[in-house]
Amino acid sequence: MKTTEINSVQDLIEALEADNDGYPGFTWYRGHAEASWALVPGYYRLNNAPSESTLIKRFKQSAAMLISATPKDSFDWLFLMQHYGVPTRLLDWSENPLVALYFAVSSYDEHTGKDAALWSLRPSELNKNAGISDADEEYFVPSFEDDELSNYSVEILRQNSRSQLKPLATIATRNNSRIQAQHGVFTIHHNDKIAIEDVGDSSQVIKYVIPDQSRDKMKKQLQVLGFTKFQLFPELASIGDVIKGELS
Repeated sequence: MKTTEINSVQDLIEALEADNDGYPGFTWYRGHAEASWALVPGYYRLNNAPSESTLIKRFKQSAAMLISATPKDSFDWLFLMQHYGVPTRLLDWSENPLVALYFAVSSYDEHTGKDAALWSLRPSELNKNAGISDADEEYFVPSFEDDELSNYSVEILRQNSRSQLKPLATIATRNNSRIQAQHGVFTIHHNDKIAIEDVGDSSQVIKYVIPDQSRDKMKKQLQVLGFTKFQLFPELASIGDVIKGELS
């Protein structure tokens, strides 16, 4: 796995230009507040976790009266749970590297003394490790509506607990303002708890390490470029947080 250190937004742009030169496929990005964190979804980082179906039932129990439209299937329930911080088999990614960089450096005060990281992923290359490819579309990435994702549903996993498929990169309908603002895409794990950086020969990912001493600087550079909490979380609570930050 290739690892590169970056100390500014300009460093990132130059590194991405070099690393993606000549590659016409899609590239996705994810930010980690601590560089030591692996690309493993929240559900698989839990100890003695209840079954995924139990988590969905518990979430449904209290969420039903608070949502305007009932999710149509278990995938939609997973999206909603992920949206509100419940651990799932999903990992959020963005098609915009600066969005991912924001998540890497925005919580600087909560992770002092720690290097951060921005991950780059070639989704179609990840999917080839799971046997997903299309002879007519070299850089094919399936959606949650495609047949390739059926084996990753909550119901099928429950029936085939011994099956161990590799993680997949997939797209979903951007049906809320947050996922649209963040240019959101996803990876989803199966029963195999392998970290995405450990799949195959690891060539599907690049890790850009942001030293602790450069994190606050890069956060301020993103603010100059208009990347604030309100841009990525277009909600009333974000406006209040932005204004409070300007007053402090």
